[in-house]
Amino acid sequence: MELVYVNSMTEKKRDYEVGRGKPPVHTRFKKGQSGNPRGPRPKNLPALLIEALNEPVMATIDGEQREITKREAVITQLVNKSAAADLRATKMLVEMLNDAEKKAGVAPPPQPTPFAPADEEVMATFITRLRQSWEEELR
Repeated sequence: MELVYVNSMTEKKRDYEVGRGKPPVHTRFKKGQSGNPRGPRPKNLPALLIEALNEPVMATIDGEQREITKREAVITQLVNKSAAADLRATKMLVEMLNDAEKKAGVAPPPQPTPFAPADEEVMATFITRLRQSWEEELR
């Protein structure tokens, strides 16, 4: 008794030819189903932030309409508020500058040298005189 194996695909007659642009029926999308049912991958936070900061906006600068990025608008507002003595804006600006200097490899400004012993003696004398004058005024 001889066994003959028959490929089921050759046994079935296809009513169309498989080839470029003609995928087999079992690999085609089902009716009503899109190619990616879960949708596109969500973007991560840094990518969203960069995309949003690079969007253009219209701004009036010196009475003239200009198109600038949101990034430029935010920095301009931060600098203007800092110049207007807004302490929170000044703190943020100083922190941003320090971070930018670290990333750029720029050396931070040198720290002031400590007072010499003679300077400390002069300051101590000045402080004592000042306290004495205040105490005399309060009497």
